[in-house]
Amino acid sequence: MALGQYREYLPVIGICGSSGAGKTTLIEALIPKFFQSGIRLVVVKHGAHRVQVDTPGKDSDRYFQTGADVALFGEEHFFRRHGVGDFFSFVQQLCVSYDLVLVEGHASTPVPKLWLLGEGHVEPPDNADNVLRAIRPADRQVEVVFDWMTDWLKQQWLRVPLYGCLLFGGKSRRMGRPKHLIEQDGATWIERAVLKLEAHVQQVVLSGSGEIPNSLSHLPCVSDVPGLAGPLAGLVSVLRWQPMVSWIMVACDQPDINPQAFSWLKAQRAPGVRAVLPDLQGDGRLEPLLAWYDFRCSRPVEELAAQGLLRLSRLAGQPGVITPQPPASLSDSWRNINTPAELAQNEPFSSS
Repeated sequence: MALGQYREYLPVIGICGSSGAGKTTLIEALIPKFFQSGIRLVVVKHGAHRVQVDTPGKDSDRYFQTGADVALFGEEHFFRRHGVGDFFSFVQQLCVSYDLVLVEGHASTPVPKLWLLGEGHVEPPDNADNVLRAIRPADRQVEVVFDWMTDWLKQQWLRVPLYGCLLFGGKSRRMGRPKHLIEQDGATWIERAVLKLEAHVQQVVLSGSGEIPNSLSHLPCVSDVPGLAGPLAGLVSVLRWQPMVSWIMVACDQPDINPQAFSWLKAQRAPGVRAVLPDLQGDGRLEPLLAWYDFRCSRPVEELAAQGLLRLSRLAGQPGVITPQPPASLSDSWRNINTPAELAQNEPFSSS
């Protein structure tokens, strides 16, 4: 996916307007309201020059004191890197860590923007492009702007491409044969899983190694990251392979998935939610597969990998990781079939 395509769904919006239009005052008022709703945000000053970090009374210090992180981009970056560089690449990196990026900028700021009209102005200047909404002084109530931005953020969150990752090719020691090639009703488990998953995602990706039926040879297949194992290996591999999408992770040995379980998972997505690890019994035992992971959880996932902590359930407690309990009617969707005895107890299967 090209860089330009990310612009369509990343949660980046500018608060722009002429000098004295009240940009700083509005942003200061919005920051605590977003934090109270669980949204982690950063404020970027676009076009910053002669940077003085943390100077009391400066806009950047006022934002910081209100609770927001602050990034400056201009002739000097916040981290003192000389040269202007690519503004959108700078902002894109922030989107991996933050739920919302507010940019205080000017007419040429290259992001979607709210434009604060000054007294006597009825429309933005001609050089202000991609203006989503122009706000007159009389309409500049914080609650109105916050509600509009909240709705916009929800739309952006749901526009993130949703991919499905199907794990296969484990050692299958207890089963005695590759589980993904077990046949049911004339199709292998992996083929049946792909058929269910592809109805709910934009792209199905296979992760693992081993024989793949010819019918699935057109699908991308991503190898596990060396040195890792289990679901973590597959998740790390696909997050690196396509780092700006969200993922439903499924295993081939979950043959009883009810398609409504995918719908339930997708319904949990919301601004600020970075992963959904189902808690089937409500007892804290979390399911890492038939689970959802946003690209914004990539850093804590990489931290688990770096520490050799293979259980994705360790993400619990991280910002934005939720552990809801699915409806009891869907609980069989998370059942694994690992042994011949379990296979025999399930519905009749034809041998492969």
